[in-house]
Amino acid sequence: MSSDRPPLRSLLFVPGTRTEWLAKAAAAGADAAILDLEDAVPQAGKAIARARVAEAVAGATGDLALLVRINPLDGWAAAEDLRAIAHARLAGVVLPKVADEGDVRLADRLLSWCEREHGLPQGHIALVPLLESAAALRAAYDIGRAVPRIAYLGAVTGKGGDVERAVGYRWSAEGAETLALRSRVLLDVRAAGAPCPIAGLWTNIADLEGLRAFAEQNRSLGYEGMMAIHPSHVPVINEVFSPTPEELARYARMIAAVEEAQRHGAGAITFEGEMVDEAMAARARTALQRSDTYGNNPETFGTS
Repeated sequence: MSSDRPPLRSLLFVPGTRTEWLAKAAAAGADAAILDLEDAVPQAGKAIARARVAEAVAGATGDLALLVRINPLDGWAAAEDLRAIAHARLAGVVLPKVADEGDVRLADRLLSWCEREHGLPQGHIALVPLLESAAALRAAYDIGRAVPRIAYLGAVTGKGGDVERAVGYRWSAEGAETLALRSRVLLDVRAAGAPCPIAGLWTNIADLEGLRAFAEQNRSLGYEGMMAIHPSHVPVINEVFSPTPEELARYARMIAAVEEAQRHGAGAITFEGEMVDEAMAARARTALQRSDTYGNNPETFGTS
């Protein structure tokens, strides 16, 4: 099931008390919205927010993928959240305050029970553990391979958040202090086989240039998307995590050149000044397929 998860470039947080803002997320072009039942909802409003989120998920239409950040597993609220929101339209559950793979396995069992209750196939709903402690970050590999439904896992190193407090770094716009951390977590996630690793967050709403630089750094590391806290961040993130028309055209030309060479018995060839082979062509095919998922049609890019 994990291999079937669609790539998501931008995942925009929406307070569980403001489900009407889903329209803003869709208008901004977000690939997904994360309806938040944890930090964005005061304790007194948890039950009302849960009901609103469940209603929003059940009544959702359109292409916007919907995820829900539930409450931590150390209380009954998490189980109540899962039972209320389980639905065919729910793309994933974001699990906060994960300590280790044991938490992931518990959430998986609860989700499996909810899926059965709602007549859904096991593994239909993705599980997105948040690595918010030093222990969880160190256990990224074990967490990533704990259950097949894990997806969109990565290092979320926003300013002033749980990770900064847990690790003790001093945040900077350049991200040098978290570069090694994000890199190691990304490698762990890839080694675990969890699809579509996601980074984040950029908390300065007005600093779009800083956001772009941070997103480009994450893209260069190998992340495939980012979580976001404001609709204005979505277009920047989508642009950074999407190939340009020029890149897509080059991919198409490369594939054609490699396949032509293979028909003549050649493996590696010189293509536009670089050595390429089937491994590069496979990477290009993946990029074209994902671009089609984002709404681009690779057939519009010529091979000559």
